[in-house]
Parts: sequence; C-alpha cells; structure tokens
Amino acid sequence: MHDIDDALRDVTAALEAFVLRGGKRLRPAFGYWGYRGAGGIDSDAVVTGLSALELVQASALIHDDLIDRSDTRRGEPSVHRRFAARHRAAGWHGDPDDFGASAAILLGDLCLAWSDEMLHGAGLDPEVLARARGAFDEMRTEVMAGQYLDVLAQSDGDTSAERAAKIAIYKSAKYTVERPLLLGAALAGAAAPVLAAYSAYGLPLGEAFQLRDDVLGVFGDPAQTGKPAGDDLREGKRTFLIAAALREAGPADRDALLAGLGDPALDPAGVDRLRAIITQTGALARAEERITALTGTALAALTTVPLDPEAHDTLTALAAAATRRTI
Repeated sequence: MHDIDDALRDVTAALEAFVLRGGKRLRPAFGYWGYRGAGGIDSDAVVTGLSALELVQASALIHDDLIDRSDTRRGEPSVHRRFAARHRAAGWHGDPDDFGASAAILLGDLCLAWSDEMLHGAGLDPEVLARARGAFDEMRTEVMAGQYLDVLAQSDGDTSAERAAKIAIYKSAKYTVERPLLLGAALAGAAAPVLAAYSAYGLPLGEAFQLRDDVLGVFGDPAQTGKPAGDDLREGKRTFLIAAALREAGPADRDALLAGLGDPALDPAGVDRLRAIITQTGALARAEERITALTGTALAALTTVPLDPEAHDTLTALAAAATRRTI
C-alpha cells in the first residue's frame, strides 16, 4: 500500500500492531487442527490459508469496538481511538472522533478484503480452495448477522434467553469454533461423519466460549482482559447472564438492572450493584454450570469418529483454553 501514498504507513502500522501484538489465535488453531484431525498433511499453504481467519477476526473486532464505543482493546487504544488521537495530535481539520470512526470502518473493511486475498493467495490447489470456500463465506455472513442481532437487542430491549442464545450462536459459536473446524476439514477433504462430529463439538464449545466471554465482560479483571470493568453492562449487552438474572430478579432488582444496563455513565459502584444482582439471582452460577455442560457435550463429540491422535488431544486442550480463560 505504501506505493499508493506514504500516508498509508499509519494504516499498515496500526493493523500490524492490532493483528500481531495480541489475541488468542483460536480461530486459526481450530481450523488447523480440524484439518489435521481429518487427516490433512501439514503445509505452508494450509497454514497461510487458515491464517486468513485472523484477519476476519481483526475486521470484526475493529468494527465491534467502534459499535460499542470501546476505548481499549487488549490494553491498548482501540483503532478508532488511535486514529482520533492521531488527528488531535496533528491538529487536522474537522472532528477527531469522526475521523477515528471513519478510519476504523475502512481498516476493518481492509482486513476483510485482505482475508480473501490471503486465502486465495496461499498457494492452495484451486480444487481444494473451491471445496473450502463455502465454509469461509458462510462464516463471514453468520458473524455479521450475529453482530447485527446483538446491536438490535441493545436497541429494541429484547432480554429473552432465546435472543441471547441466537446471538451467542451466530456472533460467536459458529464463527469461533464450528466454521473454522469445517473450513479445515474441507481443506482436508473430510468425510461427512467427521464434519458432523466437528459441528457437534464446535457449536456447544463455541457457545461455552461466548458464555465465558459474557462472564468476563461483567466480572473480568481489567488488568487481564485489557478492557474496563463492566464494559458489557455499560454497552447494554443482552447476554445469557442478563436474561437469567432478569428472569429470577425481584421487582426492585429487575428495575435496577434494567436502569443500569446500557448506561454509559455507570460508575464503579453501579457496576458492583449490577454484579451483585447477577450473582444473587444465581445467574452467574447458572452460566458457569452451562459452560461446564456445553464443554462436556463438545468433548464427547470428539469420541464419535476416529481422528488423528495429536489433533484429538489438541482439540481437547483448545476446549479448555477457550472456556477457562481469563482474557
């Protein structure tokens, strides 16, 4: 890009920092071990192709931070805040925050475009690539649909468990685990029983991953998560935690929870109050129980088909990494 204009060095520097200096790399890992589990042979082309998943993730996170007006990601300024600060420091014309938002939209779109380029330019056999294209395309459509439903729930006030579950499935469960696994399996030419086992593993594990994310969004330690405490409460996220708490809360606690949810000015005392309601109603305990149950269901699915032993062990370890994390 630098041959277009030197000003684009800011763009590549920001994306390099965002993609390479943090993140769990779960999606490429699930893709790779899904490939290996189905009998695929390690190759640079496969690793490069599956690394495109990290650019899809970067696109989603950059846009998500802008939608949520998040100040930080992984302990650093979010992309829109970084470019707003660049505008202020340079003394440019116009509103710095508008510039930051515009830059974040464009950088997120650029990551999505680059994910396509990376997959297609990885050196994979065209027939193999065509076989895997469906899983890649469906994954990108599903995560955007889930993201829209998340935004919609914050606006229309839908606090039902059904909506929370659908958001978890499409915004995270399929996108984080199932589709990467199926992408890797498609690259390996996996048979139908393996694909079915991967879905039976990926969907519940992906939901458990999102539940853990929801717990961390309310109860996580900012020093570990890299985001302010209680950010999901200020953003008004309609999650399983919230749906479960509202279902069991008395009138006063329900009113307090609804009043604080989505309040960007919610202070630490307000966060603590809502945390206490979520805990006292048993919602936090139910979330932890559901994480355990879903993870058990996922691991049981791995035993239904013969997989490469190393891949089986790694997928088991990845399940723990996805659901027991603190970041």
